Amino acid sequence: MKNIDTLLHARWIIPIEGERHCLPDHSLAIHEGHILDILPTDKAREIYQAETEIYYAQHALMPGLINAHTHAGMNLFRGLADDLPLMDWLNHHIWPAEKQWVNEEFVQLGTELACAEMLRGGTTCFNDMYYFPDIAARVASKIGMRASIGLIALDFPTIWARDADEYIDKGLIVHDEYRSNELISTTFAPHAPYTISDEPLQKIRMLADELDMPIHMHIHETAHEVKEAVDTLGERPLQRLDNLGLISPNLVAAHMTQLLTEEIELLAAANSHIVHCPKSNLKLASGFCPVKQLLDAGINVALGTDSASSNNSLDMFDEMKTAALLAKGVSGDATTLPAHQALTMATLNGARALGIDDKTGSLAPGKYADVIAVEFSNIENTPVYDPISHLVYCCSREQVTDVWIAGRHIMKNRSLTTLDIERIKQAANAFSDQVIL
Repeated sequence: MKNIDTLLHARWIIPIEGERHCLPDHSLAIHEGHILDILPTDKAREIYQAETEIYYAQHALMPGLINAHTHAGMNLFRGLADDLPLMDWLNHHIWPAEKQWVNEEFVQLGTELACAEMLRGGTTCFNDMYYFPDIAARVASKIGMRASIGLIALDFPTIWARDADEYIDKGLIVHDEYRSNELISTTFAPHAPYTISDEPLQKIRMLADELDMPIHMHIHETAHEVKEAVDTLGERPLQRLDNLGLISPNLVAAHMTQLLTEEIELLAAANSHIVHCPKSNLKLASGFCPVKQLLDAGINVALGTDSASSNNSLDMFDEMKTAALLAKGVSGDATTLPAHQALTMATLNGARALGIDDKTGSLAPGKYADVIAVEFSNIENTPVYDPISHLVYCCSREQVTDVWIAGRHIMKNRSLTTLDIERIKQAANAFSDQVIL
């Protein structure tokens, strides 16, 4: 028998990739942080001798979820300003609050709070965009969570940088510091077309091409954004970005609720990626991302929650269900975005958008063991005809019992092993007590 680190036996394994979507009575062999093998349980017992062996008789094992658009530090603003349109929410509430409260300690605590929430909901990787990306990277690395850290860029000064050049320079320092970290990758993260000018965007494009890094950006989030661009610049934001050379395989465009047919064709031809944030867009009444048309065009569509201040949770199970139901309602076609496709958007498609699909996003030999166990034993999930359908339409994040990242057991039976939840809750409540609404 071959000695390995970990052997997980499950009622079902859902690899995402491969000819078979669901493998009943299979086992996952893990060694040195990577997936070694996926095979029937009876064969696994014959071949492998593991230091740790766990039986999940009523669970599905699947890839960890990937939240492809977050602002983790903003978890401390959860519920601060609700029931408002985007620009009112930003200009009169969020940006003033950030000016008053955001600093290194804020970002560290907010990111810890976000990571705890995401891990308990089965998210093993997040794509972030916020101030102090060095702090977010440090938090994620310390607790053992996979993260794509956005190197934010704006034209105007904030506590993080004075101008676009300093944002870029400080971001490159973060990139260099974490370039060899197995858990942390980086993206350029110019905030939005309306907050950054042409010259820094051109500089970011050249650097992204040189370093082969994604460019993560809010684009066409609202009709107001598009109209304002046309009124002031004479062209839609996507046309401007195309003129600057940013419409490329490196582009990861968040939201995209306002798209013309020719713009969808442009994005498809460029092999760009889109992150759909259905709950945030619904809450802010920003519009509907045309998911069916994007998928029909062959565009890679991932899922993200946006921040906890506009969602108000980082619940990727809820995001999957909302995305699937919304796509059916908007298209008028019940076959739009079936369960396995929604699950793929929340896992492998996110990894593809971030350029890390060779490392994570599916269960396959050679990839990192980023795995979650979802329990199906409760009355609300009985009976089970199709585990994948249940994961999207029936399950909740509270059913995630265990989480592994790079083979490390980060959550055991709902208990986080690298974060002190009570300390985080106390600190977050102490912060909120200072905020006068």
